[in-house]
Amino acid sequence: MTETTPQRVNGHANPQVSLLKLAPEQPAAPAVETIDRPRRRVRVDSLRRVVVEVRTHDGYRALVRHSAYTVGGARVLAKRAWDSRTTARHERMMRAAEAAGNEELVRQWEQRAYAYRFARHRRRVELLQMVMNAPKAIATGVGAGAGVLLLLGVMLAWANHDISDVLTPLAATIELVAWVAFIAGVVWEPLLYALPWLALAGAWAVGRQQHAAPAWALPADVEDRDVVPDEGAILRALRNLGIAPLNKAVKDGWQPRWVSPTTRSGNGWHTQLQLPMGVTVEMIADKKATLAHNLLRKSIETWPTEPRDRAGVLDLWVADPGVLTKPVPPWPLLTDGTSDFFKGVPVALNARGEQVIGRLMAANYLIAGIMGSGKSSLVVALLLGAMLDPLVEIDVHVLAYNNDYDPMRPRLRSLVKGDDDEHVVAAMDTLRALASEVSRRGQELERLGTDTKVTREMAERDPSMRPRIVVFDEVHELFTHPEHGKEAKELALKVTKKARKTAIMLLWITPDADAASLPRGISKTVSHRVAFAINDHQGNDAILGTGMHKNGYSATTLVAGEDVGTAMAAGFGKTPGLVRSYYVAKGAGVDEVTPVVERAMALRDGVAAVAVLERVAADPLADVAAVLADEPRMLVQEVLHRLAERNPAEYREWSPTDLKRALEPFGAEQYKSAGRMVVARDRVQEAILARLEDADDEGAV
Repeated sequence: MTETTPQRVNGHANPQVSLLKLAPEQPAAPAVETIDRPRRRVRVDSLRRVVVEVRTHDGYRALVRHSAYTVGGARVLAKRAWDSRTTARHERMMRAAEAAGNEELVRQWEQRAYAYRFARHRRRVELLQMVMNAPKAIATGVGAGAGVLLLLGVMLAWANHDISDVLTPLAATIELVAWVAFIAGVVWEPLLYALPWLALAGAWAVGRQQHAAPAWALPADVEDRDVVPDEGAILRALRNLGIAPLNKAVKDGWQPRWVSPTTRSGNGWHTQLQLPMGVTVEMIADKKATLAHNLLRKSIETWPTEPRDRAGVLDLWVADPGVLTKPVPPWPLLTDGTSDFFKGVPVALNARGEQVIGRLMAANYLIAGIMGSGKSSLVVALLLGAMLDPLVEIDVHVLAYNNDYDPMRPRLRSLVKGDDDEHVVAAMDTLRALASEVSRRGQELERLGTDTKVTREMAERDPSMRPRIVVFDEVHELFTHPEHGKEAKELALKVTKKARKTAIMLLWITPDADAASLPRGISKTVSHRVAFAINDHQGNDAILGTGMHKNGYSATTLVAGEDVGTAMAAGFGKTPGLVRSYYVAKGAGVDEVTPVVERAMALRDGVAAVAVLERVAADPLADVAAVLADEPRMLVQEVLHRLAERNPAEYREWSPTDLKRALEPFGAEQYKSAGRMVVARDRVQEAILARLEDADDEGAV
């Protein structure tokens, strides 16, 4: 502000002139405001500090916490009471089912709501009727009671010869009522005063259990996370995944829409939540480890997926902590019991702890997983279960040197193991024989006038239609073979597509899950796909199907050597899911396989004995001629298969070497034709004629 000196008139200051000079400078007054503003900010900051200090003070936090416990508990109890006395719960479930588009579930809840209202109406009518009948009932009861007491008094007076005893029972009853009234009067008043406090204590206990208080008021040792993944816990877990579109949706006020509220499901919890725009289930699945951590779970205990029929919905199943790391119960058929190929066998438990049945009839399996992931546990359970059906024939080709199948050898029809060229050729012979067998069985079904599939009655009646299981383990060695790989892929796909209704089941097992080691389209053809620990999502989708990793069905989070026997599987139910295979121990220390095999052999011997009674003594040359029939040439594996069907007791264990040893003395042994080992009908018939001529010559001598 410019300083102005007042003008002087006759030696005195002129006040008017000074005021006129000062008037234009009046706008300087706001300078006072600029001086006061920092003071106001200081006051606001001080007030905020006071509020923060108050909120962080232990006494204030305790007051807010316990008050919120009481209010929140009262709210929870009121909601529970309202749900129990009305159809509010039914309405919520109907709205959730409508949002999910599940009309059948909507109708079910409508029926339940109607039944509840009908029962409630009936109870109310009965209560009203009881009130109307109460006076008459009370009068009748009092009269009957008095009559009984008087009758007792008369009997007492008669016994004591004292007329005054007639009223003794009535007087005793009146005295008893007086004592009850006295005790009630003593207890009633304290109870009446205590009831409000008991109600508050109950509400406080419920609120404390539900953590019904602001996060800042909770005790320091209580995290804002709960082991129960309710809607609040799930939302908090999702908000802390670090997904930018989800964070933006939350910031913009996204209101969650629960397609299915959190409910108990087996040994875990299940819920469905519609995700906001810009957020996919794949984003959630990629953050599975963080999501599991936020829910106080391990990765194997948390499964975010997308339902097949509901895009944009997060289907979340969360196991109870530690339940999936506990040992699996013993295999149900370990000590007793039989099986039926046409009904399936128990092989695993799902994530909810329910038993999983592995279908055998009209089924084929693709099983993959890196070394040490536990593939053999599922395979052993499948094969041992199948062995307990005496009709089943099992062939195993292991294109490696391992002893996984050695304990089962007595019950196997054939076991070929090794990764040399001769073992690959043997596997190719089996594949070619399978292709012929599938065609033969298809023609037989057509001849019988049925276009469905083989039944148990048909298999019992005709040994040539008995169920077969063929295992190709380490099958990548076959499919990547430079000479036979292309043909093997074509045959494998052909047989897999056509074998299901003919009671022929195939198991393709490999540790390599990529396009080079598996025929294109094989995962689309097999009915059951099982992925143990897999290193990448490409391998995961090669086994389970395209897009499975994207939808949350991924085995990439499983750890070999740690999650042994645990796999992500498709085909065992309506939707893919986690399975934990039964473990049947095999080895020097504990051998649980051999007793099962011995039981299977005992069952098998009964069936084989019946078959032997129908056969003549074994004559390999004549039997080979019989199975060749009109075929000019037949593959060795097919000849062995038909010989085993003709006389199981004699030929079930035969290998190509045994066949060669039997035919070579007659000059009718197998030979290679077009790269495949075959048996010729002409050679066998010539050998039989030569043998007959030799016999005639000996007779003439």
